[in-house]
Amino acid sequence: MAQETLWNGVVLKQPDSLFPLGTDSVALASFARFSRGARVADLGCGGGAIALMLLASDPSLHVTGIEWDPVAVQAARDNGVENRVDFQVLAGDLRSIETLLPPGGFDGCVANPPYFPVGSGASGARANARSEVTLTLKELCRAAQWLLTYGGRFALVHRPERLADLMEALRAHQLEPKRLRLLRHRAEKPPSLLLLEAKKGAKPGLVWEPDLILRDEDGRESAACRALYHRDGKDCD
Repeated sequence: MAQETLWNGVVLKQPDSLFPLGTDSVALASFARFSRGARVADLGCGGGAIALMLLASDPSLHVTGIEWDPVAVQAARDNGVENRVDFQVLAGDLRSIETLLPPGGFDGCVANPPYFPVGSGASGARANARSEVTLTLKELCRAAQWLLTYGGRFALVHRPERLADLMEALRAHQLEPKRLRLLRHRAEKPPSLLLLEAKKGAKPGLVWEPDLILRDEDGRESAACRALYHRDGKDCD
């Protein structure tokens, strides 16, 4: 069992079989912007890492996680109970979102989805969690469209090489890209991740935010990196 101390007294516990907390999830939780008291859905919540980080930063949020993996579902539920936060977890398949929740019930959605198309990498349980075997980009965006109220925000993290696919899938489901930020390990390196926020029913107009650089020129963690982890000394690799 792995354990991560987040901030404001919130602790993440999850079985070793699940993906450990990574910079992608931490960066997404920092990037996502929701109003106080917002209803937020975590699509494919895993053990609840992103939901817990959102709630650690703003306890007024009402977060619902949706996850198909029984092991992850139980871990997420346990984390919600142990941290005494407003985090409910539904066991279900996002591809059948209409059977799980009514439409338009959320102000926001977040997702750290599978990054790679089917057949592009290794096999196995962890590999499947990072390939679109169980959920494609179009299916993810369809679920977000169903759940979001008009004007609701959808924040997600993905790979830069999938940007065109991501933009296409979002717009096909009335989700207009509004904010984009790239993450680089060093300023001179190509970006390794992108953070994107889309808004349901919005007009076109994309704001390209400054890149998030994890390491300074001397190789030390940047101030921006330390801020992601609320300056608790976590490594940003």
